[in-house]
Amino acid sequence: MDDRPTAAGALIRELEGHLLIAASRAEGRAEAVRFAGSLVWLTDSQREEVEARYEEAHLALARRSWERTARRGSELRAEYEERYRALRRRWWATALVGAALVLAALALTTVPGA
Repeated sequence: MDDRPTAAGALIRELEGHLLIAASRAEGRAEAVRFAGSLVWLTDSQREEVEARYEEAHLALARRSWERTARRGSELRAEYEERYRALRRRWWATALVGAALVLAALALTTVPGA
């Protein structure tokens, strides 16, 4: 069996993850520069430290948000899959009962001498 689609999918997901982290880092860096720029009394080294810490905090916050979103997505998926299985069981049960009723009706109407 060829596993290229799975490998390609994993590669794409990994690439998306790297791009998402890079974008979040860039956002964090831009916000850090904007924030530190508003603190005019900071020295250059203090400004760099504030920017670095702000960027780290922004990335950590984004990571926690992604983890919560992924966890909730997994929970919803499990809930929907269970609901789907229950609906499918109900459909099959209804179909079997319907088929049994049709067969019983056929049997009763085709009995000789009835």
